[in-house]
Amino acid sequence: MPTARHNRLSRAALPAIAALAVAACAPVGPDFVRPDVELNPDWLEAELDAFESDAADLTEWWRTLEDPVLDKLIETAYQQNNALKIAGLRVLESQARLGIATGNRYPQVQVLAGDASAISTSESGSGSSTRDQSLNQFNLGATLSWEMDFWGRFRRGIEAADAGLLASIADYDDVLVLLTAQVADIYAIIRATEEQLKLAQESVDIQQRSYDIVQVLYRNGESSELDALQAQTLLLSTKTVIPDLEATIVQSKNALGVLLGMAPGEVNALLGEGALPNVPETIAVGMPANLLRQRPDVRKAGLQSLAQNALVGVAEANLYPSFSLNGTLGFSSTDFDDSVLDDLFGGDSVSYVAGVSFVWPFFNYDRIRNNIRVEDARLQQALIAYQETVIQAAGEVENALTFHISALKQDRILREGVEAARRSSDLSLLRYREGFADYQRVLNAQQSLFGQQQRFAANRGEIVRSLIAIYRSLGGGWQTSRQFIDENTRQQMEQRTNWGDLLDETPQ
Repeated sequence: MPTARHNRLSRAALPAIAALAVAACAPVGPDFVRPDVELNPDWLEAELDAFESDAADLTEWWRTLEDPVLDKLIETAYQQNNALKIAGLRVLESQARLGIATGNRYPQVQVLAGDASAISTSESGSGSSTRDQSLNQFNLGATLSWEMDFWGRFRRGIEAADAGLLASIADYDDVLVLLTAQVADIYAIIRATEEQLKLAQESVDIQQRSYDIVQVLYRNGESSELDALQAQTLLLSTKTVIPDLEATIVQSKNALGVLLGMAPGEVNALLGEGALPNVPETIAVGMPANLLRQRPDVRKAGLQSLAQNALVGVAEANLYPSFSLNGTLGFSSTDFDDSVLDDLFGGDSVSYVAGVSFVWPFFNYDRIRNNIRVEDARLQQALIAYQETVIQAAGEVENALTFHISALKQDRILREGVEAARRSSDLSLLRYREGFADYQRVLNAQQSLFGQQQRFAANRGEIVRSLIAIYRSLGGGWQTSRQFIDENTRQQMEQRTNWGDLLDETPQ
């Protein structure tokens, strides 16, 4: 049974415990202040007709290209891309880390221990007249220790873990932005290169016919050997372009297969045959200030700063003493003399300890101070990194807008150039066959036509790619419903580990 002395100690401890429970103060450490970054009120190129300052619809921006094949590719990438799966698993990891940090709000030590012992003593060891004595002993006890969050160390830890979780979600969103942009970009490269290959093959056919004509004229003595050799040189020069274009297509398909989580040969079935998608005449890009909420990498940088700010508070809390509530409840019983093991839970077998303790590592102040300085230096780095991320984001949008306008201007010029070169090639060949021009003019016209066609096709691809760059720089593509893990991954993880409801929760 508890003694009167135990009761007095218990009553004396209660006021101290109550005082500690209500004395918790605001967490030490700095309160987070997001740094201001000045952005231009409008884009430098926003007055151009190609852009609108209305809020951009970035949810599924690739659908503005109206290409069903591209839609299917991005859907496949969303389901199968391995980098995206890893980013989703990092979110689950951060959720579990937040659970660890949250658990520190409750008693940190919760131990249930017990033992059963058989003890035998000899006559020489016990001093007893009986030669041998033996006894059995059972012990059972529970220990609890609760360090109170007097200086907010655990609250700061939860704050850091919560910001880390949100940062991992922003990282997932950023991977999704890059993934959709990369799939669309490689798709544009494939379609543009296919167009260049088609034009190159058509040029080979045209030049082959010209070469055949020159050969006939040369054999009939109506043309020189020089004309035949020049025609052959141009034909072979054009043919050498084809292997490079074919290699570019194969390499691009292999890169696309990696993004889709597919073997290289499986991509062909998804691609089929198609052409470059058409770019919409007007594009809504919103305002520069929207980047702060649209771009996941900007949000991630801000959240990482918030998490690091909380870690400064965690380090600073170590300067002050920590207070803990401690308690132990034990049961002990033996079968020695008149005792019996069945008395384990009897009143005479109970013992307990309850009290308050504190730990103050004041001799480690220099080391603690330097640890605070380390965390503060990291905080300043994170704040500057946030500012740099915002500035780079604005610069990327400006570059993409400028590049898109430049590509559109070139498109109009190159389109006229192709028509002029085609007309020049037809006329030069006609005049050569009629004897009014030498073959050098035919060669020059055909070579010019081939070059103009290749530049025109390549620039059409650049128009699409610059549009993709605009949407990527604006942070488009993550505003869809998040699916951090697929069903197959869920089943594998549930078979290995008890995840509770964590796999079903979708943090926002």
